[in-house]
Amino acid sequence: MKQKKYKLKRLSSTGFVKKIDEALFAINYQQELNPSQYEAVAAVNGAYLIIAGAGTGKTRTLVYRVARLIESGYDPQSILLLTFTRKAANEMMKRASVLLDDRCSKIRGGTFHSFANITLRRYAKAAAVESNFTILDQGDSADIINLIRSQDGFIGKEKRFPKKDMLNKVYSLNVNTGIPLEQIIEADYPHFITQLDKIIEVQHIYTDYKRKNNLLDYDDLLVYLRDFLHSGNAAAKNLLSTIKFVMVDEYQDTNLLQAEIVQGLAKHNGNVMVVGDDAQSIYSFRGANFKNIMDFPKLFDNVNVIKIEENYRSVQTVLDFANQVYEGAVEKYTKVLYTQRKGGELPLIVATANDNM
Repeated sequence: MKQKKYKLKRLSSTGFVKKIDEALFAINYQQELNPSQYEAVAAVNGAYLIIAGAGTGKTRTLVYRVARLIESGYDPQSILLLTFTRKAANEMMKRASVLLDDRCSKIRGGTFHSFANITLRRYAKAAAVESNFTILDQGDSADIINLIRSQDGFIGKEKRFPKKDMLNKVYSLNVNTGIPLEQIIEADYPHFITQLDKIIEVQHIYTDYKRKNNLLDYDDLLVYLRDFLHSGNAAAKNLLSTIKFVMVDEYQDTNLLQAEIVQGLAKHNGNVMVVGDDAQSIYSFRGANFKNIMDFPKLFDNVNVIKIEENYRSVQTVLDFANQVYEGAVEKYTKVLYTQRKGGELPLIVATANDNM
């Protein structure tokens, strides 16, 4: 009788869902959260977009999710929480530690730039940088640009040439949004369009100067991180294999470059949760684009959208007014804010002569 041969295959960690007994948890999550918050907090594997209206407990939701993942047995170092300020990251980790225990302080938390700095130094060779690179802040970058524009004959007597801060701003917008310099100049600084060739030349010299002197500005940190994450090399795969969960706060304020970083970070297992509110995108002047949050479901397969609409900050009369204003938005995630709070006067519309009343 001929024997059959069987080949055993190891299941990947994403091939099964860990069974969780909530009775063993130190925190009663269902009791302490409203149903929508709990749905987000209890989410484990997969891609999630949390639309959290103003005053609905967005930070609370993230903090409780960190705690629940750790209570579920996941390694704190496998959790990455990206925020827009170091203060916000530290506050969330501190709150989670108070809520549960000190394990919550051991997650990877920080800004996009701080995470990029740590990653590029650790994987410098694979990321095509020197590990001892120097970081230029915005003032340093502007000063170098000014040196270039002054010493290389770009400033003439006949025509005005853009100042250092303007050049630094348009170069940064170009990198973060992917919009060509010509379009940025035409839209925001049309009086300098005749100087476009020189503006582009200054950018090339600036880029070459940084490369020769082992310098990275804030935008370079993100560019090199994105390229590293999408490179597919062994070092990038090694990093991504250590990150089980990616969480991003204030996603409505991300730009194209940051969205590409998030996509790269979650490419290994697809466990990503971004939290934001399309009605609160206010940083377009620095390259943020609310289209990122609108298009998030296109970046990953089977994205789950959870809306958190119960407000704890305002009374219903204020929320009714806000809901009515929001209703007029052309592109939006439809939501209706409500509250259990009673009372409250009708809001007033006040016309003033100027910003100072």
